[in-house]
Amino acid sequence: LVEVVSLTKSLVNEPLNYLDALKLSELATEAGKKYGFETEILHKEKIQELKMGGLLSVNLGSETPPTFNIFHYKPANAINEKPLVLVGKGVMFDTGGYSLKVGGSMPGMKSDMAGGAAIVGLLSAIAGNKLPYHVIGLVPATDNKISGNALVVDDVITMMDGTTVEVLNTDAEGRLVLGDALAYAKRFDPELVIDIATLTGASAAITGPYGIAMTGTDETAIHHLKTAGEAVYERLLQLPLWEEYADLLKSNIADLKNIGGPTGGVSTSSKFLQHFTDYPWVHLDIAGAAFIEASKGYKQSGGTGVSIRLIYEFIKNKCV
Repeated sequence: LVEVVSLTKSLVNEPLNYLDALKLSELATEAGKKYGFETEILHKEKIQELKMGGLLSVNLGSETPPTFNIFHYKPANAINEKPLVLVGKGVMFDTGGYSLKVGGSMPGMKSDMAGGAAIVGLLSAIAGNKLPYHVIGLVPATDNKISGNALVVDDVITMMDGTTVEVLNTDAEGRLVLGDALAYAKRFDPELVIDIATLTGASAAITGPYGIAMTGTDETAIHHLKTAGEAVYERLLQLPLWEEYADLLKSNIADLKNIGGPTGGVSTSSKFLQHFTDYPWVHLDIAGAAFIEASKGYKQSGGTGVSIRLIYEFIKNKCV
């Protein structure tokens, strides 16, 4: 577990010129061979066939094509009939697109794929330690850059499940790539889906580096995750999913807007993600805890590997 947390920190710390979406897929494939899980990498042509409009739209400004990474671990002695699906945001670097990050907020955005890195780490830990649990990992990977072809504000895109989205902020891109991944997860008929993402500055403002903001529809899973979080000191703060937050995402010209304004940023982003689910689901916003500027206690500066020990403890407790 320590080895895998270290691997994840290294992935988060690598700059974009060393680790883009294609390289992430290569390293994930190597990890699968080493630790014992299967990897399936979908490249741009297949992503286009699946009509993943969120992932493809975010990728429009990049010269590096996107990947959609699928990891399978199904031991013969698995105690769960339906898989646990783990989804991670793999935005390899986030400029904000044409909603450009300003005021010094762009440094450190190599860590915007910390959720995706955590999925690689989790599958490595679960398979390497041979936990008797069927787990699938999904990581949509791209960077978010600017070019003459890039996504712009007021564009309307169509997601994998046919949902139309009015883009009012190109820096709210994580929910676009995750929406496609959450829609894709439906094909596995999962017992539970947990997504992990550096999704909002609102989350970081609430928890700082001290914990993780959480929302979801499965209160039993949320309870057990909170227990696991206290055990490994990756603490969780549950925020509401009230229907009023969904009202803030209503668009006059599409099914959804991709932002809900200044109110309840974690909850509105979560309501956006919830739209693409029809299964028990929990969302972990790790924006505050995934990357820290200064070492403190046992935590090194840079990538922290947050959520790996949390989810591993959660699954281990199910196997007892």
